Amino acid sequence: MIAFILRRVGLGKLTTFVISVVAVAIIIVPPGDFASRYGARLAMQFQIALGSQQHTQIVDGLRLQYHLDKPLTVQYVDWAWDVLHGDLGIEMTTLRPVKEVIGQRLLMTVVLAVTTIGFTWVMAIPIGIYSAVRQHSPGDYAVTFVGFLGLAVPDFLLGITLLWVVFDRFDVLMDGLFSAEYYGAPWSLARVWDLIKHLWIPALVLGTSGTAGLIRIMRNNLLDELRKPYVVTARAKGMSEWRLVLKYPVRVALNPLISGVGYILPALFSGSIIVSVVLNLPTLGPVLLEALLNEDTHMAASSILFLGMLTVIGILLSDVLLALADPRVRIETL
Repeated sequence: MIAFILRRVGLGKLTTFVISVVAVAIIIVPPGDFASRYGARLAMQFQIALGSQQHTQIVDGLRLQYHLDKPLTVQYVDWAWDVLHGDLGIEMTTLRPVKEVIGQRLLMTVVLAVTTIGFTWVMAIPIGIYSAVRQHSPGDYAVTFVGFLGLAVPDFLLGITLLWVVFDRFDVLMDGLFSAEYYGAPWSLARVWDLIKHLWIPALVLGTSGTAGLIRIMRNNLLDELRKPYVVTARAKGMSEWRLVLKYPVRVALNPLISGVGYILPALFSGSIIVSVVLNLPTLGPVLLEALLNEDTHMAASSILFLGMLTVIGILLSDVLLALADPRVRIETL
């Protein structure tokens, strides 16, 4: 088991390195940079003619200040060397340390992701089991209809609808993860409870499509297991139905769900960017979107690197959980 984990950790390090290269390349390689974009904004603000000597001096000064005049490889090596020493650079628009900005948002991003994954599993597993055991029943058809509806409705549209319903029916504005009096307040039991009260809407919005997909996976895999000879034999010997279902078929049917934990994380983060903007969530998504629009190399590359590292950790966790749940995985990978 230790050798299995060490191999996965080694692959995770290699994957993280590739992510870091891609994170920098996708920002630097396209035409334009932060200096030209910010210079154009200053030119409009102070009515400076684009291409004039003053405008050119501003753009060249910004490129020199942020080392944007260097080749791609040099910029990557400089950035990677600073990251390895704990320096993520500065946010070019606000001049705040990137580490500070990400630190403020990363905790809420992880809390939202973990809550959403917990919600999807708690809902998907029992509903999937019921749908498989009661195949072609009215309950199975109802679950299938709701599942396809959850897959079809965009997350941001569901979020807007829930915000409107809560405000219209209960006169409560549930945008964000905290009430106005708790924004920027130190952590306390009251602030944690306020977070819990606000967390259910984004978790429900982000978890709906994932829950619908996991229900279908759980249902179909369990149906395959229930038709296998060992289940027929156990049923013929008189084992009670629910004990028969829960003891072996469910354990085997859970394997695809466990292995999919690592792939849920990137899906959550990619989908949560729009949802975070709509619901005004203090997560990493809106920061990453703004950094990409501004071509802020340090902020965007560091955010992508952190999200990639979380994905690698999620995949490593799913591999370990799958190896613990199914010993065949460890044997086949030796």
